[in-house]
Amino acid sequence: DLSSKRNKVGKDRSIYLRSNVYIALVVTIVLIHLVVAPAYVPEIDKKKSRQSSPTIKCVFADTDSGYIRASNSESKTGSPQKQSSVLVDTDKINLQKSTMDASIAHDEVTLNLAKKESAEHLHGLAEVYAAMRKRPLRVKAYAVDDDSIDDGENVKVVHFVRHGQGFHNLMADLAHATGREWTQFTIAPENPYIMPEILDSPLTQKGREQARALQPCLDEMETLPQMVVLSPNCRALQTGIIAYQPLLNKVPFIAHEMAREEMGVHVCDQRRPKSQQVSEFPMVDFSLIETEEDELFSPTERESKMSVGERIYTFMEWLSQRPEKHVGVVSHSGWLFTVFNGICECDDALKGWFHTGESRSVKLVFTSSNTTDNS
Repeated sequence: DLSSKRNKVGKDRSIYLRSNVYIALVVTIVLIHLVVAPAYVPEIDKKKSRQSSPTIKCVFADTDSGYIRASNSESKTGSPQKQSSVLVDTDKINLQKSTMDASIAHDEVTLNLAKKESAEHLHGLAEVYAAMRKRPLRVKAYAVDDDSIDDGENVKVVHFVRHGQGFHNLMADLAHATGREWTQFTIAPENPYIMPEILDSPLTQKGREQARALQPCLDEMETLPQMVVLSPNCRALQTGIIAYQPLLNKVPFIAHEMAREEMGVHVCDQRRPKSQQVSEFPMVDFSLIETEEDELFSPTERESKMSVGERIYTFMEWLSQRPEKHVGVVSHSGWLFTVFNGICECDDALKGWFHTGESRSVKLVFTSSNTTDNS
């Protein structure tokens, strides 16, 4: 009996030690990913970028040539990269990580997850596009440097921005890095987007740096935005205030419910009460937000693509009637993807997935049965 008890104690102690080693290993891996991975850029790439090309701050799509051009404050030329389809290689549509500051670079985990999610978000957009062609208001998008489009009364220059990295993005990256699989928009423990702790997810430090990195884009604009429109979700509000900080108290910053992300199920997309947003963002006009609580969000059902398209169409109607000719719009990946794949008529070069902290400048041409298209 004594011998068996000793063996049992020995086995229990071995299991206990192995458990502690496993827990310590998991904690170490997570800490390494949090501290090192987001900032990791291969040293050879950083040396190459310093020698051969300046840091890329903004991305413009040249629809005439079908190429993506990278732009910076010194020159508006860059290495052309051919784009062949709507689901483009995400490395080619956003800031190239080999030429980015390490603190805002997108690692391979983030890029791979973006490819997966962009494919999922395509479902239903063909039906949205077909339905919107029957509406009285038509919206066409062109590269901002397309000289064939005159600056008529029905033309606006719009700088579309996706928010910087939010904590929900970080949680998804960490889950994806460990090999966890989940089905989008489902209530399941594997889905990182339903964690209650990330309701109306704010920016991470990396997300704030990504937003701050957009400020030099203002120096490249011939005319600064005369209005900044923001999704009323926390991460978009933070991004807009940081990216367009030089414009605060000079132009209106307006929160617009129709510029929100596709919503439902994922609690990161749920808006906090209006009074909380007003208190934390007093520089933003929330008068267009009609309800204190988020009455649009459903905890059990995801918004349909057609519903997202309807909201964007309503937003475009509002935008077309505004007097401002140059506008900044800060929103979310799914919403922006629907803008260019479901609402606007545009070249494929503009249809790619937006990464966190990406800005894409275009000319929007609004036409209806009572106006003439100057394009």
